[in-house]
Amino acid sequence: MSSLPATSAEDVFDEPLRVQLEVFLDEHRRALGGCLDGLTEEQVRRSLVPSRTTLLGLLKHATFVEKVWFDEAISCRPRADIGIPASPDESFVLDDEDTIATVREAHREACESARRATAPLGLDDLVLGNRRGPLPLRWVYLHMLRELAQHGGHADILREQLLAD
Repeated sequence: MSSLPATSAEDVFDEPLRVQLEVFLDEHRRALGGCLDGLTEEQVRRSLVPSRTTLLGLLKHATFVEKVWFDEAISCRPRADIGIPASPDESFVLDDEDTIATVREAHREACESARRATAPLGLDDLVLGNRRGPLPLRWVYLHMLRELAQHGGHADILREQLLAD
């Protein structure tokens, strides 16, 4: 998933808040991607709930969210220029060319891009490209942790259902 060492949240008790937030983000990113491990293309596309939510769709959506918060919000570029859907709901839609490998690679690239985009910023620096208005990077990190934790929980439940079949 990442070219960074797999540092655990348990390893950063005494590190600055920025380091802690980034390690927690990377843990959640890895966990969400890991929910696809050992599954078939058919399994990760299988719909088990009434919504568009599938395991592969969750990782594709997480890629969208990375780009919304770490490209659109920071660069102020419109979604069409970034090449992402206009709405979160559309980000779950799987195309024929979406595979475990292609969606994982897109997610890995989005995460690396997010790290590059945030590297020069401080936690109190404002990002200006979100509909809510200016937000400090600290808030964006916390929001992303919430997103990733929520979707990681969804992925855990879907994976459990798939493995029970």
